[in-house]
Amino acid sequence: MATTESIQKAYIDYVLTEGQQPKSVYVFAKKNKMPEDEFYRFFGSFDAVEQSVWADLTLKTLSEIRGQEIWAQYSSREKALSFFYSFFELLKSHRSFAVYSIKKNRSLGTPKVLEPTKEIFENFAEGILNEGIETQELSDRKFFSKRYKDALWVHFGFVLNFWINDDSAGFEKTDEAIEKGVNVTFDLFQRSPIDNLFEYGKFLAKNGGLKEKMGFGSF
Repeated sequence: MATTESIQKAYIDYVLTEGQQPKSVYVFAKKNKMPEDEFYRFFGSFDAVEQSVWADLTLKTLSEIRGQEIWAQYSSREKALSFFYSFFELLKSHRSFAVYSIKKNRSLGTPKVLEPTKEIFENFAEGILNEGIETQELSDRKFFSKRYKDALWVHFGFVLNFWINDDSAGFEKTDEAIEKGVNVTFDLFQRSPIDNLFEYGKFLAKNGGLKEKMGFGSF
């Protein structure tokens, strides 16, 4: 009896051995001694299998980090760092597949194979970012706050491509890229002197007639 996991495993073994997707579901099913319709009970295409592998790795990462006792005590920044470190640590055991999949699906935007992963990631990112805004760890900027999650997704894509090309021992350069990138990104999300300037400008606009009332004339 086939399962989601068994089909994923067989698919990964096939593409890493042959360097390409099976010619057809029939060929794949026959090789793995299962009826063709058994495959379609779980997936509609080989691309859907690849998407599920990436999505499951993301969900597994989230389950693991959220299960840590210290998770609730983390700041938004620390939660983001925890995700990135944990995801790429988990990805090490699937490196050959990850390299194959990303190189096969390179595109200017988000590769189709990562679309379900992007949705999962952005839901996670939006959650921790909203927490950060509520605790005032992060600045709530009109129009821009809703784009914070997009900046984190861009960083995810950057780190993924960096990791694929990283030949340092233990991928230590990737760890450095994660740390520096997440910290810089969250520094931009935090309150800055520019936010104070905007707030002051809003105050002046709202209280524009104050100087006349104070008798300052045209000062």
